[in-house]
Amino acid sequence: MQKKIIMIIPANGYRDEELDIPRKIFEENNIKVTIASTNTDMAMGKLGGRTKPDFLVKEVNTDDYDAVVFVGGPGTDEYFHSKDAHRIANETFEKGKLLCAICIAPVILANAGLLKGVNATVFPSGAKELKDNGAVYTGKNVSVDGRIITADGPASAEAFANTIVKFLGE
Repeated sequence: MQKKIIMIIPANGYRDEELDIPRKIFEENNIKVTIASTNTDMAMGKLGGRTKPDFLVKEVNTDDYDAVVFVGGPGTDEYFHSKDAHRIANETFEKGKLLCAICIAPVILANAGLLKGVNATVFPSGAKELKDNGAVYTGKNVSVDGRIITADGPASAEAFANTIVKFLGE
């Protein structure tokens, strides 16, 4: 059965490489990718990319996916305290599915209360938030702790995606 991933991006200011590189790797591995955001108009990347989300974050049904990926970028702070993002993260975790976040997006997981005692990484500017929420900040490019996969930024997008593919294959 084909695996499915939902990638959640900010409506404005997602990090292009963190969407584009993993999406390409997922699709090359026969994983169906769906995009959600806070609007279904054209989402804008920090570097000028444009992508049309398939549907709204508030409509995400975690039962439909094998993994959730929160994409980073300067606009990602719209999800730091979002009830919808926290619901998605918590449901994904509770159902034992892969919960993934790159760049500054691990702050969403920390604020949702999911990183207490968990080894995780984040873009360096988010390290304090992770630690303040009880995470064990690793400072690595990619960190895996159980079913939670985090990465530190655009340079790690390929390794992040390949790690997710590996776990989905197990």
